[in-house]
Formats: sequence, structure tokens, C-alpha cells
Amino acid sequence: MLDPDLSIRNNVNAVSLHGVTKVYDNGTVALGPLDLAIRKGEFVSLLGSSGCGKSTALRIIAGLIQPTSGSVDTATRSGHSIGFVFQEPTLMPWCNVRENVRLPLKLAHMAKAESDGRVADALAQVGLAEFADAFPRELSGGMKMRVSLARALVTDPDILLMDEPFAALDEITRFRLNNDLLALWRRLGKTVVFVTHSVFESVYLSQRVVVMTSRPGRISAECRIDAAEPRGDEFRTSMAYAGHCRDVSQALMQASGEEIRL
Repeated sequence: MLDPDLSIRNNVNAVSLHGVTKVYDNGTVALGPLDLAIRKGEFVSLLGSSGCGKSTALRIIAGLIQPTSGSVDTATRSGHSIGFVFQEPTLMPWCNVRENVRLPLKLAHMAKAESDGRVADALAQVGLAEFADAFPRELSGGMKMRVSLARALVTDPDILLMDEPFAALDEITRFRLNNDLLALWRRLGKTVVFVTHSVFESVYLSQRVVVMTSRPGRISAECRIDAAEPRGDEFRTSMAYAGHCRDVSQALMQASGEEIRL
């Protein structure tokens, strides 16, 4: 198992945002200025109220949209892209699970003989090896999200960006996927930037929670979550977890100017 703190101690930044702002064509000032550094191998959550610019920041990091001002630096190995998991699985209904996961490799013109192994590995990593021939209509919401995660992992990205991927799932499924995501992070050593509006989820998953203000989104506070690894149900029901949730909730309350009750 990879030591999740090893690459962090190396103090190498995987993502750096410098004075990033975003103003949309309609005049909405969505973001910034935002300065943020995320170290290689770190699991960081962006937490804030709806509309605060969390998803905008994620899309700027991914290069899906351009900042109005400022700069973004990402450190990845040659040929290794940034993986992105959206809030909706966005699967192609006419393709089975295997072909949905293969899509990024197909777009990169990778030979089928090579991509077969990559797809099989990605499905095994998310526990869906037995469902390779299933179609999206045959899958539960949690399984569809696993397919989306496998599709993001199939390119072996150094940085994994996740935009509220579990928000629409029931609590039990969400807890299970939280645990599976942490296990993947420990095993694969990816840098993960996770967008959420849930205090509880951010504390459970993250090494650091970055709390953002209401629009335009800026960093209001950063909360370090020091907890023994591996985390599991014992941590979720511990006094330490409750204490971190109170601290992050208080930071979110100050950032948004609204009262939040746990």
C-alpha cells in the first residue's frame, strides 16, 4: 500500500493557481482572485455553498474553460492526462460498460489490443470486472458512477478531478463509494481535487479542506484533517471526526455568512 503522506512530504506541487479569476460573458464574476497550491499525492476538497465557483475552479484546472486572468500550472508525466469525474456519469446508453470506459483511449487512437488490458484493469480497480458487458440502463446509480470513475482512471492520470460525483446517491451508497475512493487513492497515489458541498464528506475524505466564500469564490479558510490512516467507519463515528466537522462547519459558516447546524 502506498504511503499517502510520502509524496506530500516531497513538497512538489501538482496544481498551482495564481491570481485566477473568472468573469462570464454575461458579467457574472464567478471566481477569484484565487491562489491555491495542491501538493502531489494530496487529497483536497473544495467546499462551499452552491454557486460559489467550486466547479468553475475545477474546470479551469482541467483546462475545460480558461480563466479571465491569472495562471494555472499542473504537473503531470508526459502523456498522462488529467482525469475528470462529473456530477452526472454521462455514459453513452448505446455502449456497454467496457466501451464506455474505452472511450478516452479510442479518442487517443490507442490500438484495441493495448486498450483491452487498460480497460480491464480500470474496471477491476472499481469493482466492475463482472459487468463489462452490461449496458448503463442495467446499472444502479452507484455502479454508473463507478463506470465514470473507471473511465477517468483508464488513462492513468496523475491528477483526478471530481465534481460532486456522489451528490445524487443515497447515503449508504455514498458511504461505500467514499470508502472505495479512499482505497483507490491510497493504492494509486493520485492527486485528487474533490468538489463537494457536504461538510461530512469533505472531512471524511480529505487531508485538507479548502473552504470558499460565496460568489465570487475565494479561499476563506483551509482546514487540515489529521487522522490516522486508513480511515473507515471507526473514524466516521469518532469524536475526532465530529470535532473536525464542527471546525469545518464553523469555517463554512463564516465564509458564507449563514448559520449552519450539524
